[in-house]
Amino acid sequence: MSLKNTADRWGGISQLLHWTIAVLILAIGAVGLVMGELPRSPKYFWVYTAHKSLGLTVLALVLVRIAWRAYAGAPQPVPGTPRWQARLASLTHGAIYLLILAMPLSGWLYDSASGLRPFRWFGLAEVPKLSPPDEALATAMHGAHETLFWVLMALVAGHAAAAVYHHFFQRDATLARMLPRGWLAVSPPSSPSKDPP
Repeated sequence: MSLKNTADRWGGISQLLHWTIAVLILAIGAVGLVMGELPRSPKYFWVYTAHKSLGLTVLALVLVRIAWRAYAGAPQPVPGTPRWQARLASLTHGAIYLLILAMPLSGWLYDSASGLRPFRWFGLAEVPKLSPPDEALATAMHGAHETLFWVLMALVAGHAAAAVYHHFFQRDATLARMLPRGWLAVSPPSSPSKDPP
């Protein structure tokens, strides 16, 4: 498998970053939806710190992915893809990148403005504050963090549905080229049957 992207496939590094970020976002989101219901115990603070640490990890990984994409390029649209679909896919990808950047930043600003004590990224390094305590900013960033999450989930769901549609109905390599070669077979579309003369 090529580590760099080619004209028709995402390379190994892009695939690894894509799926790692996707899994982390789903895990962070699931934790974020339930951690508000946890009792205020030492376990709660451990979960909260893990949530924030993973969020900053995603922020770092998406910056790496953007830099790698700028260096390695991106595959061309699958042959036969209408121009409007290629344009829509490009806009969706751009919006997803922006949201993945904005979500951890809004959470980081919320944590900073809330006046909470500094936390350590996975217990290893203290994370600096982005702002002094500010109740209005904290409230705004808390709301933004939740809204951005749901918008991101809607876009990710649409992105995944489009990939599944391309695989099962268009029978093209849109989904397969984001997986290691050979993991997902692409069967050509069946030709329409003809009645015997």
